[in-house]
Amino acid sequence: MDDIQFLETSADVIAEKLAKQRAAYLAEGGVSSAVRKDRLRRAQDCLFNHKDEFIKLISDDFGNRSAETTLFADVAASAGALRDAIKHVDRWMKPSKRSLQFPLGLLGAKAAVVPQPKGVVGLITPWNFPLTMVFVPLAQMLAAGNRVMIKPSEATPRTSKFLAEVVAKYFDETEVTVITGSVPTSQAFSSQPFDHLMFTGAPAVGKLIMRAASENLTPVTLELGGKSPVVVGKSADLSMVAERVATMKHMNAGQICLAPDYVNIDKARRDEFVDVYTKKVESMYPAMLSNDQYTSIISKRHRERLEGYIEDAREKGADVRIINPADEDFAGQNQANKLPSALILDPSENMKVMQEEIFGPILPVRTYESTSEVIEYVNDHERPLALYYFGQDAAEEHEVLTRTTSGGVTVNDVLWHGAHETLPFGGVGNSGIGHYHGYEGFLEFSHQKSVLKHPKLSIGNLLGVVPPYTSKLTKNIERQLKR
Repeated sequence: MDDIQFLETSADVIAEKLAKQRAAYLAEGGVSSAVRKDRLRRAQDCLFNHKDEFIKLISDDFGNRSAETTLFADVAASAGALRDAIKHVDRWMKPSKRSLQFPLGLLGAKAAVVPQPKGVVGLITPWNFPLTMVFVPLAQMLAAGNRVMIKPSEATPRTSKFLAEVVAKYFDETEVTVITGSVPTSQAFSSQPFDHLMFTGAPAVGKLIMRAASENLTPVTLELGGKSPVVVGKSADLSMVAERVATMKHMNAGQICLAPDYVNIDKARRDEFVDVYTKKVESMYPAMLSNDQYTSIISKRHRERLEGYIEDAREKGADVRIINPADEDFAGQNQANKLPSALILDPSENMKVMQEEIFGPILPVRTYESTSEVIEYVNDHERPLALYYFGQDAAEEHEVLTRTTSGGVTVNDVLWHGAHETLPFGGVGNSGIGHYHGYEGFLEFSHQKSVLKHPKLSIGNLLGVVPPYTSKLTKNIERQLKR
């Protein structure tokens, strides 16, 4: 919703909080498993003890979002990440022994890689899943032993304000703290010398975040979304495709970074797909405007952006099909900011809907003659966060998956690869840098420190590297140069 404004947090205040966290981190020294688990359990308390308040506030911020959507996509997803971190943190923390190459490993030299906290991590989160995008990366950040500063989105002001209150209740500000504000605060936040900075949002903003972080040489994790294609092979079951694409295209009204952005289907089956997809949507949402299970668009600005995509496509000659089963009047309902489902058939490249990530319940449908056409089209554009293949043709599936590059893939469904803590999640190229979830997230937010222990006897003398140099060194080098 658009009616609440945040007070900005100044760069000086953010810097002061960062200094306190860094001082506390340095004073703490090693972060034990018990401390990490305690912090993770307190994060669970933040979530579980206040889930009902969060559900209400998120719905208020959106204008309407069902309790079921928030429970599934925010609460359960967050709970799974926290539970996974608590379960595995002891194993994740263990140093890994490494072998040493001959002859440098002589006389009992030993080596290991020791995961060490990076220190203070900054986390800038989006509005579409206000809990998941906080607690999932927070789980791995805390498991890695870090202190964390969170900047939630100003687009969900009620939720962000309450999150700050709840976190302050369960954590000292030197452990985890929440900074609220809008764009100026985000700019001040991203310019701080964090030990690591994570941002989830649009690629254009990700570039600004990375530019600001570069001034401090702060390493970044960027999860940036993009236009994730669906490739419908000729062997695919259209009823399966329609149901699974429609489910995730309309969950949260399509406001998901992994939402299927556009469909590619063979020309001969386009009309059949449109018919099956339309009926699936109508069965899922027999009404939309009056349906509490149909999520609102986050704001008037975003609703108008999406309406603009539809009008632009219509003006440029696309066949636009609005799916409005109850024939409801969406005009003038600015309080709700709901948008009916839409199909845009045979879109052209000059349409805005094909140039920008949609983030709404609009589905462009492209047609193709051969799979190679689709592969070439995908490869001619920025690398997507996800790619989805439907079909039973193993050779075709192999061709699509090996000849395209994307952050991740789900075969015969959409989005679900991002729901597993055992799979690293992140983009590639324009869709992101780095990854998180589970063990890979622990590694992302840890410094992998090499530790080498040499014996009392001098390996330098043994190899002849202590001057003055003799034939001993030459012979040792010659042995090393053998194939």
